[in-house]
Amino acid sequence: MKRNYYMVALVFIVFFVISFITNILGSINPNVSDSFHLSGAMTGLLPFSFFIAYGLMSIPSGMLVEKYKEKISMSGGWIVATLGAFVFALFPSYPVFLASLFFIGAAMALMQVVINPLLRVSGGEEHFAFYSVFAQLVFGGASFLSPYVYSYLVLNLDKSGPQSNWFLQILADITPGDLPWVSLYWVFGVITLLMIVIILVSRFPKVERKEDETTGAWAIHKELLKDKTVILFFFGIFAYVGTEQGIANWISEFLRTYHGLRPEVEGAAAVGWFWGMLTIGCLLGMLLLKFIDSKLVLRVFVIAAMVILTATLFGGEQMAIYGFPALGFTLSVMWSITVSLALNSVAKYHGTFSGILMSGIAGGALVSLLIGGLKDMIGLRQGMFVLYLTLGYLLYISFWAKPLITNKTIQLKKQADQ
Repeated sequence: MKRNYYMVALVFIVFFVISFITNILGSINPNVSDSFHLSGAMTGLLPFSFFIAYGLMSIPSGMLVEKYKEKISMSGGWIVATLGAFVFALFPSYPVFLASLFFIGAAMALMQVVINPLLRVSGGEEHFAFYSVFAQLVFGGASFLSPYVYSYLVLNLDKSGPQSNWFLQILADITPGDLPWVSLYWVFGVITLLMIVIILVSRFPKVERKEDETTGAWAIHKELLKDKTVILFFFGIFAYVGTEQGIANWISEFLRTYHGLRPEVEGAAAVGWFWGMLTIGCLLGMLLLKFIDSKLVLRVFVIAAMVILTATLFGGEQMAIYGFPALGFTLSVMWSITVSLALNSVAKYHGTFSGILMSGIAGGALVSLLIGGLKDMIGLRQGMFVLYLTLGYLLYISFWAKPLITNKTIQLKKQADQ
């Protein structure tokens, strides 16, 4: 099939927008908490609302896409996201924000189901691996950029006037003066509205889904859920996303609470670099997996994460500023290795198994909420000890996983002549 470069570019744009919207919560959490006078548990409900939607919608999204196909599904998803963003921007309050985050999270889950098969068909199967890696770089770039956009808006919105640019003037006119961070959701709304238009005017190729891209019947789900391996890897994804979001969502608040740093300046930068280093680490991880067994790579990176987490939680200001991005680097290989170990440990029904695994994204909801609750009772630093449990589970996977197929490595030494 001839490659469709327009559709490949569109998929990359979708990856960018998903990431830009998804990973902003860690930066804005302190501002949201101050604006709505939230406890730690109430702040933890923000990522909970977003990521529980991801978890709940992963399997139904696959069924929706199979029934209504890609164009209608994506259009519907962007409409839901647009409504979620604009409703909150118009009526900014804590309950509305929770509902808005849930609907945006559900829409993003639907997009995730659509874009990988679409990328495979549009770019050609022989180029799918390359495009997938590039898409992850785009995803990481957006996560790196979004905290800086937040920082720019919050720092400059209250300075808007006749001398400021038209963009800031418009946002200042429609954003409550005491809630400058809400301007982000006007931006999100406009972006998602543009995505609706782009999707509607685009011609989509016919996507013939492979077995590992389809969602099976409930009977297949029940069969898989009886498999101990499936359950163990579900909790592996749960633990990884819980670790990732448990760190990202509390970086800015930790820096403010223990080191007096500003969420909109140093906090935003630390969150941005956390995602940036997570992306850069993926490149090193790809290289290491060419030479070393994936279980060993996972083991080393998890142990490194535990050491750096300890230094970050108990070290000084500079250690915290650099430690959180370093944690992003250590987390970089954990998602891909855990998913590949999981899929290579089950012989069939990979599409259905993938849906079950993606439901584990709910870990990002529950771990962030748990840390918030513990923050109220014993403090944020002690609350983040939960991350030792999630990292410990990933370390456990690196020992007990027995994939049917292991990653192919390059042998540095030639075998001796017989």
